[in-house]
Amino acid sequence: MEHKIAKYLFDIFESIQSIESYLGNNRDYNEYSKNKLLRRGIERELEIIGEALSSLKKLDNSIEISFYKQIIGLRNQIIHSYDNIDDEIIWGIVIRHLPKLKIEIENLLNK
Repeated sequence: MEHKIAKYLFDIFESIQSIESYLGNNRDYNEYSKNKLLRRGIERELEIIGEALSSLKKLDNSIEISFYKQIIGLRNQIIHSYDNIDDEIIWGIVIRHLPKLKIEIENLLNK
């Protein structure tokens, strides 16, 4: 695997792990919604994931990652339309979609 591809995959994986670390075992939406620092930290990690994925797809568009267009779109929304971020949508992405992305990235890194 090309070094740059591996780096972007690792950056995505590391950001997912950071989000998991920020949340810990207490995954409570009410706590998330009240904690501005936590929300901003998770949003920043999602930005990194989207940017790394965008760069990755430019290097090798054949790499299969589910919902990559939506992930990149989320990154763009967070950066360019920060005042329209819906905490419930971000929470749903983190809880429902991030675990699947983590598995996909782990599989790609282990190839």
